[in-house]
Amino acid sequence: MSARRWAVGTGAVVVLAATGTWAMRPGAVDTRLWDEVRPVIEARLAAESHGTGYGEDVPGLQARWFCRAEALDLAERGDEVRAGLDTLCLEYGVRGGGLVECGGGRGPQVVRLERDPHGGYRVVSREAPPDGAGNGDWTQAHFGFFARAALDDTMSSDPLQSAARAHFGLPADAPVGDC
Repeated sequence: MSARRWAVGTGAVVVLAATGTWAMRPGAVDTRLWDEVRPVIEARLAAESHGTGYGEDVPGLQARWFCRAEALDLAERGDEVRAGLDTLCLEYGVRGGGLVECGGGRGPQVVRLERDPHGGYRVVSREAPPDGAGNGDWTQAHFGFFARAALDDTMSSDPLQSAARAHFGLPADAPVGDC
């Protein structure tokens, strides 16, 4: 085979690899759409976490779940939205003038929403990977390479702590301890 054919073949492989990498990158998130669906998603996450934490079994703590989501990908088709997310939910209570963290979890999820007749959105399904075996396969099947890499980044609990302090009427510098 001639050097010219090798060069053409190599060039074609490079173009295909670059196209595949571009297609798998996380898309730019439509901030207008994200601002509409984020509160609905976070409220659903908190509602579904209710009843799963230690703090809720201790009445004096007045424990409550606080959740946040970061969009890794967001796609709108007609009245339906698919959101690939990194989520963090933490259960906070209050004791002795301070905030206590009683439980929590973080992980990828796929949430599907549809527009309701009043122009808002409602969650119609939520998928999360299985614990243990199968987690990596699920994540690979639901997220592109760059979105999976973003899942390795840290996700700050500061916004959740601020929301919990405000909810419980604590000062902004109230300490956070263990439950």
